[in-house]
Amino acid sequence: MLFLCLHVITKMILITNCKLGILFVIIPQNKTEGESGMQKSRSWSNILLKTLVSFIGVAILSLGTTFLRGGNVGLDPFTAVNTGISNHLGIGLGVYQLSVNLVIFIFIIWLDRKQIGIGTILNMVLVGFEIQWFTTLYHQLFGYRTSFLIVAADTLIGLLLFTLGASLYMAPDLGAAPYDAIAPIISSRTKLSYKVARIIQDILFMVAGFIAGGPVGFGTIIVAFFTGPLISWWNDHLSDPMVKTINEATLPREEKQHNAVTALLSHIGKRTYHTVVHAFNTTEALQGNLKNAKTSDLKTQLKIVRRNMTNSKEMYDSFVEQYNLIENELKKRTSGNHKKNR
Repeated sequence: MLFLCLHVITKMILITNCKLGILFVIIPQNKTEGESGMQKSRSWSNILLKTLVSFIGVAILSLGTTFLRGGNVGLDPFTAVNTGISNHLGIGLGVYQLSVNLVIFIFIIWLDRKQIGIGTILNMVLVGFEIQWFTTLYHQLFGYRTSFLIVAADTLIGLLLFTLGASLYMAPDLGAAPYDAIAPIISSRTKLSYKVARIIQDILFMVAGFIAGGPVGFGTIIVAFFTGPLISWWNDHLSDPMVKTINEATLPREEKQHNAVTALLSHIGKRTYHTVVHAFNTTEALQGNLKNAKTSDLKTQLKIVRRNMTNSKEMYDSFVEQYNLIENELKKRTSGNHKKNR
């Protein structure tokens, strides 16, 4: 059954990603061969790094669930439902959760295909089995002892790791797990914020987990209410900045240089604007106070104006030099394009 599910999922995700362009890099036809190769290299290195972040996020999420499970404080709502039903059916959590994910996955394709990507496959296939493996390791290291301190530590560590992992694997925007894709779809189709939609979703699954006889406890309640806000916090302070760094690090050299030149020209424009505004305001103020000024003040002001004139001349010469540099660069590019067209 497991291999059949994996085969079906792989076929579906390849077809979907071909349509969405998630796994395949589409290079515009009007680019040169060198530019296309550079863009392709950048795209693949970008995707590989983001896939690594998603993979690590899935592992951290599974480890967080293991702490919640090991402390007997209740699992996250989705895993609680799956654990309860899989126990009744006598099926391993990994196999059953993969089957449920496949069903939700089909609905996600129908409702919003943009939610599907490499991260979807990583989460829906790995989480159940990783929880089983981490649980075995947890009991080997910590045994089955429970105390108030252990329960409190498991709840706090489990919640932080669970939400951190969810944030890391979703931030690269390579696709969300079927369960995690539900709240964004609800948020996009209604006026609800993501936080509210996620809380409502988790509460409904928490009730379902209780009915199914799953491990629902105060940890489940805490996860249901704090998952959305904590994921948003991790996104703002860690995951989104990390993805931004990856995007900047994988830019081609020419594009980095282009961004640097653009920033420099923008700075020059702002500096010129502020200089002109300051000179205009100073002249206006001087006209109003000229008649009432003392002779000594006028002499002092004359020295200041003379010094400013010297500085302005140097600034003007600098702007002329900048103008000539830009103009010469444009001429080189224009002549180069003419030669290529010939």
